[in-house]
Amino acid sequence: MAQQFKVFIDGQAGTTGLQITDRLSARQDIDLLYLDDSQRKDPEARAACLAGCDVAILCLPDEAAREAVTLADGRARIIDASSAFRTDPAWAYGLPELDPQQRNRIANSQFVSNPGCYPQGFILLIRPLIQAGIIDAALPLRCHAVSGYSGGGRQMIETHEAQAIDKASPLHAQAYALTLDHKHVPEMRVHSGTREAPIFCPTVAHYYQGMLVHIPLFKSELNGGAADILRALEQQYAQEPFIQVRSGAAQLEAEGTYLNPVATNGTNNMELMVLGNNDQLVLTARYDNLGKGAAGAAVQNLNLMLGLGEQLSL
Repeated sequence: MAQQFKVFIDGQAGTTGLQITDRLSARQDIDLLYLDDSQRKDPEARAACLAGCDVAILCLPDEAAREAVTLADGRARIIDASSAFRTDPAWAYGLPELDPQQRNRIANSQFVSNPGCYPQGFILLIRPLIQAGIIDAALPLRCHAVSGYSGGGRQMIETHEAQAIDKASPLHAQAYALTLDHKHVPEMRVHSGTREAPIFCPTVAHYYQGMLVHIPLFKSELNGGAADILRALEQQYAQEPFIQVRSGAAQLEAEGTYLNPVATNGTNNMELMVLGNNDQLVLTARYDNLGKGAAGAAVQNLNLMLGLGEQLSL
């Protein structure tokens, strides 16, 4: 009989927790530990599950995640899906495609911080281009993004789904974080290698899931053009099972004028594209904010930490 691993999802009733549970529940090698509703906020019950599991996945707000780490008291390996530890050097950053050594860091770490949904696209587009010298690390960057409302968690989901279709128009597209202090920005700066925090302008739209991340650039800001960028991205991700580098022109020809943000939904895939013209470019990442952006990333990290096939359940 194959080895069974005990996995405790602390925050299992939330959006990400439910998605992870759905991906893991049919597996014969995973024994999911549950707390009933009356115990979900009981420190003793949580501490017992944290002590009795092989890996705990925290699907909690930042402060609750910090509390869970304290409750675990070093007795469990942890994947944290909050933003509490994403720039903490004591935690492995849970983005396996970050560089060739990152999988080993994740596999051998006690503490792994699951990456944020928006930062993954930004980081995987920008980091290889800085390393290749196409983008100077000192160049100030801008990033625009749109996500389905599931990225805002249960409260936002309930707000959107409570709207009758004829009254939902005010929610169709809402820009936010306009004070330019979104909690993902430090993570975007640290792990991309850029020296300055990017200007990040996200929008939430009135559809459930799916994400586009755009980074506009002038060719005059770059040491190279679209072909050089595509070549660098293709070389970086040639062996990555979940990353596909697309020709922007071919993608638009296939899809028409509009780029569909939900085209990768239900997968753990991320598509990287270079769009634009001879003078101005837009680097674009498309992926499922609940898949590669959240639950899929957590399962990918869990598989690595347990020494299992990375693509299981994905």
